[in-house]
Amino acid sequence: MPRHVLTGAPGAGKTAVLRLLEVRGHAVVEEAATDVIALAGALGRAEPWHEPAFVDEVVTLQRRRQEAVRQDRAAAVFFDRSPVCTLALSRYLGFGTSRLLAREVERVVAEGTYDGRVFFVRNQGFVRATPARRISFEDSLDFERLHERTYRDLGFELVEIPAAPVADRVTLIERSLNA
Repeated sequence: MPRHVLTGAPGAGKTAVLRLLEVRGHAVVEEAATDVIALAGALGRAEPWHEPAFVDEVVTLQRRRQEAVRQDRAAAVFFDRSPVCTLALSRYLGFGTSRLLAREVERVVAEGTYDGRVFFVRNQGFVRATPARRISFEDSLDFERLHERTYRDLGFELVEIPAAPVADRVTLIERSLNA
């Protein structure tokens, strides 16, 4: 079962791309960090990304979601982010790399858990704030560069998905799969 990662800066449009991939019949796995933030908010933790345990909470949920995907599936699965994204996020937030995060990144790279080609959804020239996304556009560009470098340093090939209407982005991804 091919496992593909969608990644990019906050607010780049990954979720909209993921939704259209799903509507077109592709299996998808949701981003973990957004759900960790939502749960933390419901539990009274306003900004959990400032807490060192946040990164490990994200890694743990990512792993559970990855393992929940049926192994006998022949069709491609699209993951909204991966542990490599969490490594970039940990670096961006100024945290060290926890043992759990380091082991998980080493594991997914060594096992080839994800396809070596990662769909890098580029920024759209703006960022809309949400309860889970409180980053300026300028800071999102810094994160985008760090994110890109983290994937490249680990040997992944980035497939550029430029700013465009969502349907065009999804068509580009689907064409790339068939190439």
